[in-house]
Amino acid sequence: MATAVAAKEEPATRFAKDQLKAIIERIERLEEEKKTISDDIRDVYAEAKGNGYDVKALRTIVRMRKQDANERQEQETILETYMQALGML
Repeated sequence: MATAVAAKEEPATRFAKDQLKAIIERIERLEEEKKTISDDIRDVYAEAKGNGYDVKALRTIVRMRKQDANERQEQETILETYMQALGML
């Protein structure tokens, strides 16, 4: 009787195992692609630095360009307000 139950569960179990394996393999493949892209980005920043550009400023600009214009303006206003309060402007 136990073998009859095991036989009925086997296709479902096999499917779940195959599905899990496929998911893990996809994640591993994407992680490898992410590492490759990260390495490529690092190389571009190194090239920019070699050409005399300030990498910190480039990173800031890239981050700012990802933001919504209104959000960026709000953050700049807050920063300016704080800097004025601290006598930095």
